[in-house]
Amino acid sequence: MEHTHTETTEQHEDGGTREIWKVTIILSVLTIIELALGFWMMGMALESASRLAVKGTIVILMMAKAFYIVAYFMHLKHEIKNLIMTIVVPLALFVWFITAFLYDGNSFRNLRNTYDPHFKEQSTIKVEKKEHTETKEKEAPKEAAKDEKKTVE
Repeated sequence: MEHTHTETTEQHEDGGTREIWKVTIILSVLTIIELALGFWMMGMALESASRLAVKGTIVILMMAKAFYIVAYFMHLKHEIKNLIMTIVVPLALFVWFITAFLYDGNSFRNLRNTYDPHFKEQSTIKVEKKEHTETKEKEAPKEAAKDEKKTVE
C-alpha cells in the first residue's frame, strides 16, 4: 500500500510541475503579445479605429492572464463551484457598478451642458492666443523706428 501512495504522490507532483510550467509559458507568451501590440499601437494615429481595436485586444489578453493567475496560482481552478461564485459574483457586480456610474456621470454632464444656459464647461470654451497681439505690439515700435530712419535718410 505504501508503494501505491508513493506512486500517486510522484504522479501528482510531476503533473503539478508540468501544469505550472505550461501556465507560466502561456502567461509569458500573452505578455510578449501585449507588449508587441503596445509598441505597434504607439505608431498609429491617435484617433483611429485600429488603435481602439488594439486596445480592446490588449484588454482581452489581460483578462485571459488574470484568469490564469487566479485559476492556477490562487488555486481556484480545483475549488468547488460555491467558492468560485463567491469571487466571480462580487467581481461582476463591481464591474457593473463602475459601468453604471460612468454612464450616469456622462449623462449628467451632457444634460448640464444642454439645459443649463449659464453653465459652460471649461473644455468647450475657446481661448484666444495672446502671443500674436504681444508680438505685434513689440514689433510695431521697431517698424515705426525703421520707417522714421528711412524717411530721415
